[in-house]
Amino acid sequence: MEFTRNLSDNMNYLNKKLDIDGNFDLVYRTFHIAGKEACLYYVEGFTKSEVWQKLMEDFSSITADDLPANAHEFSKKNLPYSQVGLLTDSETMIKQLLAGISCLFIDGYEKCFTLDCRSYPARSVSEPEKDKVLRGSRDGFVETLTFNTALIRRRIRDPKLTMEIMNAGESSHTDIAICYFKGRVDENLLTMIKERIMKLKVDALTMNQESLAECIYPHKWFNPFPKFKYSERPDTAAASLLEGNIIILVDNSPSAMILPSSVFDIIEEADDYYFPPVTGTYLRLSRMIISILTLYLTPLWLLFMQNPEMIPNWLRFIRLSEEPQVPLIFQLLILEFAIDGLRLAAVNTPSMLTTPLSVIAGIVMGEYSVKSGWFNSETMLYMAFVTVANYSQSSFELGYAFKFIRMILLVLTAFFNVWGFVIGFILSLCAIVFNKTIAGKSYIYPLIPFHVSELKKRFFRGRLPHREK
Repeated sequence: MEFTRNLSDNMNYLNKKLDIDGNFDLVYRTFHIAGKEACLYYVEGFTKSEVWQKLMEDFSSITADDLPANAHEFSKKNLPYSQVGLLTDSETMIKQLLAGISCLFIDGYEKCFTLDCRSYPARSVSEPEKDKVLRGSRDGFVETLTFNTALIRRRIRDPKLTMEIMNAGESSHTDIAICYFKGRVDENLLTMIKERIMKLKVDALTMNQESLAECIYPHKWFNPFPKFKYSERPDTAAASLLEGNIIILVDNSPSAMILPSSVFDIIEEADDYYFPPVTGTYLRLSRMIISILTLYLTPLWLLFMQNPEMIPNWLRFIRLSEEPQVPLIFQLLILEFAIDGLRLAAVNTPSMLTTPLSVIAGIVMGEYSVKSGWFNSETMLYMAFVTVANYSQSSFELGYAFKFIRMILLVLTAFFNVWGFVIGFILSLCAIVFNKTIAGKSYIYPLIPFHVSELKKRFFRGRLPHREK
């Protein structure tokens, strides 16, 4: 519907469309400006009341002689506020109203005045629980989009930093911010991402970034290795922008989606750069080695237990001290599922009970499970290492990718022995090597295609490049 000069017609349509009587948080108020009736629509909890109190005082001083003939002149002369817009159709107005923008109608004007005086419900900016660092900034993204863009702007004060707003979801109309640095971003990738978001036909992005990721990259769902890097740290997002990556922020989500991302990008962490080059290199290499161990340690140990003659003399200590009552493959698979069960229980456990329940779970799983004959102590040891080592890198998606590949390796090794381990090893390499980023490039660049200088940067943390003035 196009708005008319008759205020009552506009109000009748909007009150029916918005179901004003049925929604307690959708509020409208009628008053007079220079003898003309006016109506204000807003969402309770989204509007700064002090702004409207000040505007009402200004409206009371307007006389009939001061009232301009058209809405544009009124917005310039009589609306002393910075973020003011004019709308002519109801669909756009309703979308903006439900996003928290206040809408004002005045009898005699065929346009709606929009004032962005939103006050978002938000938690305070604090350090993310998952992306913690030993040294560095302690702020993190929150669920409010404008706060997140401000945290990035605070770090990059350059007009080339661009943040475009889009929305997706026929019901949710979720705001999506696409952030990039002009002159450094891959323009073809940027165009492709924008087109895919504009063409989305979904009812709502119920799971925020994950819903968006599944929509813009629907291919190769069977490959568990993540195609995107997620971070709740604004310093990581800012650094990625300066490297030419694209950052996607979704309203109501406290994390940023970084793309394109290779496996080396996902393994990198902020601590690599908050310490001197030697320490940062050690941390990065340690994380890579530990990640490889989490993938191959238990399958390799199972292979040795099935073929004791293959164990070299210097590794004789890894043999079982007691005859297993339950086949090793079942012990390992049961522990894989049990660890996930404990992890889910920890997430849903009230914080005041976390410590005592962790102690109880440790005693039961660590001592009584061995004494009962269900598990061998060696099995518990290696699975405990794998479990703890999974937390050496912050990506949940990469951790579960390693877990799925490890379980496939265990099953193949148990059924087909040496050949099963070889086949599983080849499958794990293929899952990484033949994977592609969303830009269609190699997932393990700069290994394939091989690039010496870039490869050195991935493994060794160099000094920050600088120029003398």
